[in-house]
Amino acid sequence: MPSLTRDQAQHRADDIQAFYREVERLHEEQALALGNQQLQQLQLHHQDLLAQYRSRFDIDHTRQSKRLSLSMRIVSLLGALALAASLLFFFYQFWGLFSETTQVAILGGFALGSLLLTFAIRRRDPSGYFSKLAALLAFACFVLNISMLGQIFNITPSDKALLPWAALALLLAYGCNARLLLVAGLACLLAYSGTRLCAWSGFFWLEAGEHPENFLPGGLLAFLLPLFVSQARFSGFAATYRIMGLLALFVPMLVLANWGHGSYLPFSAASIENGYQLLGFVASALAIWLGTRRDWTDVALTGQLFFIVFLGIKMVDWWWDVLPKYLFFLLLGLVAVLTLLVLGRLRRSHKGARA
Repeated sequence: MPSLTRDQAQHRADDIQAFYREVERLHEEQALALGNQQLQQLQLHHQDLLAQYRSRFDIDHTRQSKRLSLSMRIVSLLGALALAASLLFFFYQFWGLFSETTQVAILGGFALGSLLLTFAIRRRDPSGYFSKLAALLAFACFVLNISMLGQIFNITPSDKALLPWAALALLLAYGCNARLLLVAGLACLLAYSGTRLCAWSGFFWLEAGEHPENFLPGGLLAFLLPLFVSQARFSGFAATYRIMGLLALFVPMLVLANWGHGSYLPFSAASIENGYQLLGFVASALAIWLGTRRDWTDVALTGQLFFIVFLGIKMVDWWWDVLPKYLFFLLLGLVAVLTLLVLGRLRRSHKGARA
């Protein structure tokens, strides 16, 4: 069998199911007549293929199993959050009853034990639901471990704690194919890059949020990384990198478009706000174009979302206090129609290019 990822196997299984539904329709329309022997050969081949996929990847081969898988993912997430909350409240409930040595031993034991448990479950859980639950719990234990150890030994809070958190989150994300942990790891790295740039600029690292430009380089790097480091073996990881990168780019632009005093640039606040408003429109339009051209739905949707946000804020600034409310919303409707026309044109050109 060729080397496949779980996503590729799932897509193939979906295609097989769609194929048989279409064959049934074509038979009813008398547009295709396959002999019984041909159909039996196809069915045997596909049944064998699906059995291999189920054994190797634990794919969902029916619509009902896909619905159940979605429910299992939701339950897995809720279970991980509940266990992490239970652990947190357990520590705060009984923490003062333990000696300092016992506290350190408990923290280390929970962190190491949950990590070993995660990899033990990973080897025995082809579906990944239980291993992802254990991985989220292990990450929560590790975050709690670092935080509580800092309190026990009265260590000055530092942004450097973000690095081990990010390292473990990424390790577990790639080990268990867990996108939520990838988001956590990237968030830690983006936060660390922002705090470091803030510190190098001469400010205290906790003031990074007061200067949103600190997060722009990290966002650009996160967006570009999947272009140079292939994420094909991991389900949805490339899209996660792109979305996190775009958020780290667009959110600071949005803040600075309305609060120019947070910029490092040596211009007036009004000039900075106008510049970032223009940059936000251009960047979001570019994201829409790039996502449409490269078939990156995540990029196109994120670009559309922020283009609408930038446009809505600007329209409120311009016309909310000037125009009657009915005229303001009429203008919004006309802008929506114009946007539909532009997107429709892009869609038609994209379909023509693919044809």
